[in-house]
Amino acid sequence: MDSLPRGKHVIIDCSGAFNASGDIVLKILEDTVDDSNARRVHSHVENFDGTVSPLGFAAVVLIDESHVTAHCYSEIGLLAIDIFTCGNTNPDLLADEIEIKLMEVLPELVINNRESVPRFTITKQNINLQNFVNTHFNHFNAGELRKCAISLKQFLNSNGRLMVTLSGAMSTAEIGKSLAPLIRSGKVHAITCTGANLEEDLFNLVAQKSYKKISNWRNLSLEDEKELHEQGYNRITDVCIPEDEAIRHIESKILEEWRSKSAFPHEHIFAIMEDLNYDISTEDSWLLAAKNANIPIYVPGWEDSTLGNIFAAHCLSNNCKIGAIKGGTEYMLHLANWYKESNYPVGFLQIGGGIAGDFPICVVPMLRQDLGENVPLWGWFAQISESSASYGGYSGAVPSEKITWGKLSTETPMFIIESDATIVAPILFSYILD
Repeated sequence: MDSLPRGKHVIIDCSGAFNASGDIVLKILEDTVDDSNARRVHSHVENFDGTVSPLGFAAVVLIDESHVTAHCYSEIGLLAIDIFTCGNTNPDLLADEIEIKLMEVLPELVINNRESVPRFTITKQNINLQNFVNTHFNHFNAGELRKCAISLKQFLNSNGRLMVTLSGAMSTAEIGKSLAPLIRSGKVHAITCTGANLEEDLFNLVAQKSYKKISNWRNLSLEDEKELHEQGYNRITDVCIPEDEAIRHIESKILEEWRSKSAFPHEHIFAIMEDLNYDISTEDSWLLAAKNANIPIYVPGWEDSTLGNIFAAHCLSNNCKIGAIKGGTEYMLHLANWYKESNYPVGFLQIGGGIAGDFPICVVPMLRQDLGENVPLWGWFAQISESSASYGGYSGAVPSEKITWGKLSTETPMFIIESDATIVAPILFSYILD
């Protein structure tokens, strides 16, 4: 039966460790852990002189994700390394670093065996999401989510292409954990997002360990909010982004990039990502997944973001030129060409409202009505939002209203799920992959 591991165990068996020092090996383990995403909580080495236990040592570094250990039989030169993590730290990377450092101090060392074993496995049959949704999600918004998931799966299985739009604080809500696998599977073909979602996925990547979690976020007083600001935190519901470790850190990295050329906002970010150190697993970043999959990203109204404000400040200070950032019209031109070159129906999954949804959906009437080109209407549509449609609320308009604007047809599958996108989107994405 298929299983989903929740941890990984790397074991390394070595020989030739006759001169291994327990204190030196412990220092190697400690340094490797300290340079990683893992958090060291305790470390110790016990050296054995051979009077009771066999000559050698046992060294252990306890981490918040489990442990890194070394056990040596000095008289026969055997050394065993054990690395077990169950969080965001990749044990293979720790193993690589430990091997390199051991070979530096023990040049006669021989790596005889290295294996990786999945741990905390859970039988997939016990958590089949499709069965759960199909059984329990039958009415109201739950029923609409089930119908939407079934329809989207059919659309994608029929070679449909999908545009996903992100508004709200989806990146800070760690949507990357469910969106990135969908991108890697080839189910997402373009993304439109707010400037905040673009940068906050990056902030989360580089500084999550410095984020502050707020358990009583509904009950904060004005003085509580002021204190968070004075401490250098920017609150988004139940989590605070640290000013220095996230925002100013990225500013220091991207400033020279802004000065170097003219590019789209996401292209400038892509250019600096290779030189950054990450706090979380790269597999949880939708931004990295999109970069690696080479799918287009559109960020209309980027100026309304933290990095957009910072860029404007540098322009006012004559540190940057306004032309360093390509704007919305250039994004629309790129989107128009992408849409025309799509050989299959294109679906539209809108998470939230606002410019991230309004901007890309308008490419169809622009091409059809303003340019007179015979391109197809959007082939599938769904919107996830807590905001009910209201009079005068364009972003909250029901899908049927979009028919009058030449965006959707009467035959287009349409779904509205009025619920928390941080709950609905991961279920929908996982359903598609299940």
